[in-house]
Amino acid sequence: MPQKVAVYNQKGEKVKDITLNPAVFAVKVNSAVIHQVVVSMQSSARQNLAHTKDRGDVSGGGRKPWRQKGTGRARHGSNRSPLWIGGGVTFGPTKDINFQQKVNKKMRRKALLMALSDRSNTENISVVDQLTIAEGKTKGMVQTLNNLKLSQSVLVIIDAENTDVVRSAANLPSVEVIAAKNLNPVTVLKYRHLVMAETALSVIEKTFLSADKRNDQKPAAEKESTKKLVQK
Repeated sequence: MPQKVAVYNQKGEKVKDITLNPAVFAVKVNSAVIHQVVVSMQSSARQNLAHTKDRGDVSGGGRKPWRQKGTGRARHGSNRSPLWIGGGVTFGPTKDINFQQKVNKKMRRKALLMALSDRSNTENISVVDQLTIAEGKTKGMVQTLNNLKLSQSVLVIIDAENTDVVRSAANLPSVEVIAAKNLNPVTVLKYRHLVMAETALSVIEKTFLSADKRNDQKPAAEKESTKKLVQK
């Protein structure tokens, strides 16, 4: 069911009402799908830094330390054995481990739409007509969020990369700015409130909806005109 939301200016004054696209903000939420995609993204982002050398990687050990018999000492074939100080490590962590978990693009997009729908269902989406911060000042972002009655755990979604807006939130630990085309389920679920520029809505639809679904949301008259143009 289409959901209407109010559009505010940066002073916190209501400007108008708009209807959110149900194909983006009214998707049935499946927590299992979201969980699988989030785990996959977090695993794929994991850096494999821990690495130890086994006996084949350690330098040295080219000759037998002493003859096999007659010395009264234990038998050894190399001083790079894990039994020796300075030798290789047995069963240690290596960079050969691959933590990546693959999910297909369609599933990732579905999880993102579910995450956006969840924020919409809980009324944690605020839309602003435009978002501009003079000279990228932090106090400008703080004032805007205060006008919208938001203070923490806020994800600001803009239509395109904007250096001033990004810089204005750099010193706010609970606020992050992201371009609409870079949205992902992990970032959306990390924050409780979403503040969207009105122009970002069309970018989300264009980026994460197929052409067929975008066309389904158009008015009947617009669909008919598009069909005639295609036929010509």
